[in-house]
Amino acid sequence: MDLTGKRGLVIGIANQHSIATGCARAYRAAGAELAVTYLNEKARPHVEPIARDVGAQLFLPCDVRAEGELKGVFDTIRERWGQLDFVLHAIAFAPKEDLHARVTDCSRGGFAQAMDVSAHSFIRLAHYAEPLMTRGGSLQTVTFYGSERVVEEYNLMGPVKAALESSVRYLAAELGPKGIRVNALSPGPLKTRAASGIDRFDEMLERARQRAPEHQLATIDDVGALSAFLASDRARAMTGNVEYVDAGVHVME
Repeated sequence: MDLTGKRGLVIGIANQHSIATGCARAYRAAGAELAVTYLNEKARPHVEPIARDVGAQLFLPCDVRAEGELKGVFDTIRERWGQLDFVLHAIAFAPKEDLHARVTDCSRGGFAQAMDVSAHSFIRLAHYAEPLMTRGGSLQTVTFYGSERVVEEYNLMGPVKAALESSVRYLAAELGPKGIRVNALSPGPLKTRAASGIDRFDEMLERARQRAPEHQLATIDDVGALSAFLASDRARAMTGNVEYVDAGVHVME
C-alpha cells in the first residue's frame, strides 16, 4: 500500500484507543499527509499527541453538532491544500438515556440526534468533500454488525447504523462517476471510548471473543490496515461495500 502524495482527513480520534487512531497511524505509515480533527477543547489534550505522532499538517476543531464547524474544516483544507484524496468518518453518538433504553422507548429527540451525528454527518461530509476530490478519492465510515442483526444492548444504534450503511450505497452510486469510492468499515466490538457508553459492553466483548473462529477480536491496527488499503489506488474497484474486519464474528451464530 502506497499513499505517498495523498492527503486525507481523519475525523473521530478521541484517544489512543480510537479506531480512527489505528487508521491514522496506517495512513501515515503508508506515506499520506493528514489533517486531524478534535471534538472540543476538553478533547484536545487527548487528541493532540496523536496528531503530532502522525505528523498532521492540519489540526482542527470539529463538532458536527455545531453550526458551520464541519464546513469550516473543509474550507480550511481547500485554502491550505486545494484538494483531498480520502476521508475517514469515525464518529457516532446517542444520548445515554436513549442508548440504554429499548428501541421501542427511545425519544424522538434522541433518535434524531443519533441519526444526525452518526449518519447524516457522513452525508454532509460527502457533500463538502466532493468538490475537493478532483482526481477521485475514498470516503470511509465506521459501522457495526448490529445494523443487520439484533445485538443485545446495542439498541438505538442498530437502526442508526443501518441508515449509515444504506447511505454508503447511495453515495457510492452517486459519486462513482467522479471516481469517488464510498465504503464502510465494520469492526466487531472494540474497547474504545465511544463503545464504553454501551450498557454491559464488557459482556458484549466477551461474547464476541467466544464466538469468533479464533477466539480473538480485531484490533484498531487491523482496522487501520484495511482502511489504508481502501484509501489506496489498489482498491479502485471497491465501492459501496461494508467491509468486515472483525475476526469472523459476523459469520457465526
